[in-house]
Amino acid sequence: MNAWNNFNGGDWETGINVRDFIQKNYTPYDGDSAFLAPATARTTALREKFDALLAEEREKGGVRNIDTETVITITAFGPGYLDKDSEIIVGLQTDEPLKRACNPFGGMRMVRDACKQYGYEVSPKIEEEFKYHKTHNDGVFSAYTKDVREARHVGLLTGLPDAYGRGRIIGDYRRVALYGVNRLIEEKQKDKDALGEVPTTEKEIRCAEELSDQIKALKDMIAMAASYGFDITRPAENAKEAVQWLYFGYLAGIKEQNGAAMSLGRTSTFLDIYFERDIKAGLMTESEAQEIMDDFVLHLRMARHLRTPEYNELFGGDPMWITEAVGGIGEDGRHMVTKNSYRMLNTLYNLNAAAEPNLTVLWSENLPENWKKFIAKVSIDTDALQYENDDVMRPY
Repeated sequence: MNAWNNFNGGDWETGINVRDFIQKNYTPYDGDSAFLAPATARTTALREKFDALLAEEREKGGVRNIDTETVITITAFGPGYLDKDSEIIVGLQTDEPLKRACNPFGGMRMVRDACKQYGYEVSPKIEEEFKYHKTHNDGVFSAYTKDVREARHVGLLTGLPDAYGRGRIIGDYRRVALYGVNRLIEEKQKDKDALGEVPTTEKEIRCAEELSDQIKALKDMIAMAASYGFDITRPAENAKEAVQWLYFGYLAGIKEQNGAAMSLGRTSTFLDIYFERDIKAGLMTESEAQEIMDDFVLHLRMARHLRTPEYNELFGGDPMWITEAVGGIGEDGRHMVTKNSYRMLNTLYNLNAAAEPNLTVLWSENLPENWKKFIAKVSIDTDALQYENDDVMRPY
């Protein structure tokens, strides 16, 4: 398979095993940050265009636009771009930047209240449709006993899983890049078929239903990517495709789910494998690699959910908690810092500091000294940028 040329083989080839792929193929980096590339003119122009939209969003009270006619799903919206002619990585939750969409599957009340408090009104069409659809909120409340309801009402219990309490959702979006969606569908179908070989109980019936939903979602991802002109049925064949494929996986997640935290996972070390291969083969320069990562992060910063002002007050801003884990030590004792770990943090210079994505460094005394120094420098510099660019920051 051309997509896997020059990768070290392993169990990941015969089964869905991203961890094994990473362990067999990633290159720990002990050097310093001298290799990093600054923002290109293209990246700077794109960032400035986004900054202007952020200013407009703030001027409108924190919400630039809401589509009150469309229930968001993976395929509900056509392609959306910040600048179609300039973007390297593409894809938005809706059909234009910073436009928020209604997601009533969690509960109609929050959607209704959020729209109203920002000067919008949910369309009669959505109100009518969700008279006949049991939402997450409805399901949770129907399961509450009398004593739980009373404890919730008086504030004795908090953090219950209703309204916007759907918690942290982390998917392995790397699978889309490594295997392509057709392979993932095949594996899900095998899991479903295997249920026919065991006694049919309530558990197996529920599992079969969920697998059917997962297969449908994967097919919807194919359709969404195709609307942007990409074929994610196959594995990514180069670093740019690996980033784009992975991002499409994440984008599908945040189109369908509005969990309180929609984490990204650990993607930078995985993606470094593709960058290392392409750069060594002379197919990509360091500047081009950084441009791709800058575009990736810029698109993560454009992610939005429709929340009530009370939610924002509770969490001190307008968070998505798109957490990317960098660094850390593997079970075999090797550190997991790569050149792409540096590139990920370098976006804080090339794009200016921002609250999203949430870049979480997994710390250890055994991390490379150069990495520790770089982390300290980034921390000091971004704190300074926070104050200098407070008008364009989105704090939480």
